[in-house]
Amino acid sequence: MKLYSVPDRLGPLLLLGAVTAVLLALAMPGHTGWWPLLFVALVPLLMGTLYASPGRSALMGFCFGLLYHLALLYWILIVLGRYGGLPIWISLPALVLLAAYMACYSALFCALLSLLTGRYWHRERSVADLVWAAPTFWVGLDYLRGYLFTGFPWMDLGYGLFSQPTFIQAADLGGHHLITFSLVLCNGLILGIIDRQRRAVHWNLRRERRLLLMAWLVLIFVGGYSYVRYQVMESTLGRSLQAQVAVVQGNIDQSIKWSEKMRAATVESYLNLSRQVLEGTDTELVVWPETALPFFPQQDPLMYRVTDFVTTANTWLLTGAPLYKITPGEEEVDQVEYFNGALLIGPDGQPGGQYAKQHLVPFGEYVPLRRYLPFLEPLVVSIGDFTPGTSSAPLELGTMRLGILICYESIFPAIARQTVDQGANLLVNITNDAWYGQSSAPYQSMAMTVFRAVENRRTLVRAANTGISASVDPLGRIVGATALFTEAALLVQAPLLTEESVFNRHGYNFGKVCAVLIPLLLVIRGRQR
Repeated sequence: MKLYSVPDRLGPLLLLGAVTAVLLALAMPGHTGWWPLLFVALVPLLMGTLYASPGRSALMGFCFGLLYHLALLYWILIVLGRYGGLPIWISLPALVLLAAYMACYSALFCALLSLLTGRYWHRERSVADLVWAAPTFWVGLDYLRGYLFTGFPWMDLGYGLFSQPTFIQAADLGGHHLITFSLVLCNGLILGIIDRQRRAVHWNLRRERRLLLMAWLVLIFVGGYSYVRYQVMESTLGRSLQAQVAVVQGNIDQSIKWSEKMRAATVESYLNLSRQVLEGTDTELVVWPETALPFFPQQDPLMYRVTDFVTTANTWLLTGAPLYKITPGEEEVDQVEYFNGALLIGPDGQPGGQYAKQHLVPFGEYVPLRRYLPFLEPLVVSIGDFTPGTSSAPLELGTMRLGILICYESIFPAIARQTVDQGANLLVNITNDAWYGQSSAPYQSMAMTVFRAVENRRTLVRAANTGISASVDPLGRIVGATALFTEAALLVQAPLLTEESVFNRHGYNFGKVCAVLIPLLLVIRGRQR
């Protein structure tokens, strides 16, 4: 067993990490979205971990993650600065801290990969170990990132393929994590092909060939399944029950949206757009975006205009609105809770149900530890402080059972799966992406939403205040996507499917299994050493 040490040079390693960061940033949805780069972008990073020690691999991974997430999440400056009212000396460090937090996962990924599969202590270690360990570690850490500290699973790798529905149908088996797994596996195989060109390879070639062949077979299965499933589902959609749904994008300026003088004009804008799209049609449901009603519908006289429209049009309306609940307290002091909600209004003008957002945005809809962080008080004033809801039950109207996802909830697979498990046959995502401005964030948010439709095999209707509004069919095909910051009204046909996908039954555990395998592989490797 011949030991050797890697040259003590950080420069080349950091360069490899930077190359991967640039390639991934160009591949992700936004102003570029060059998705083919996803199949090769990780090769430089994996090559560095193959030869560097765990410590140096961790440093490379952290630098990669920091650079990549600064490019991916730059819109945080717009959210906190332009709309949150925070000065640059607070919003910029907040962006850097968030990017650094995200980079910790890539640092841990590289360190673990080097520790278990690297050649820093043995020249002839099989590259096949890295090929299989890399996707397992990557997905396992993605899963953990989606739960730790309330979770922030923003733009996992697989989401980059949202625009290629024929590639992502296997998401109904293992969710978007399976697509991520396949992409990382593909990158590992490319590195394996490069590595196999070395003439000095002599160690356990038979085992290496078998493991690499198995990796190819997994990719062939995922790709073949996606292709066949696409054809089958396309035929199924043509025979399914269809609902006609109108989606309204009001394009209300965020800076004046909550102005008391503009409330009536805001409501009238939505009413006019709705009347236009409904003219001469028999539409069953109209969907308005998150907080389309900039007032509490329980008490504001403007609500009469909305109910008059609904009764005259003889349709159902789902609209976002702030809601509140008063609970009698001790010593005649009532407790008031505020919710970011969705309200369903029937053709008779009466409420048909409501939903309260369950997963609130930290520093967006509530401020963690605000008692100890007084300098964040401007955020509380500008965005409020909401209470999370507790129910995923769908809202029912005729043959439609609406599973509601408000804004940020669309990036959490568990919320969509839970409402589908309770009978939802149509997913509705209402959101207000005006906070993001003209950045890449609305495109990234739309990309993640596409996978909720494919995973659960449900049509997803999306109404956004300033865009992107659209309909996504159960194949992940985007229909009628609107432009940003324009008024728009869409009329879409929504197939209503009721079948249960493998993801609904067991596939949602795929990421969890990868996370469990991380410590298991560490224990096994430790015993072998």
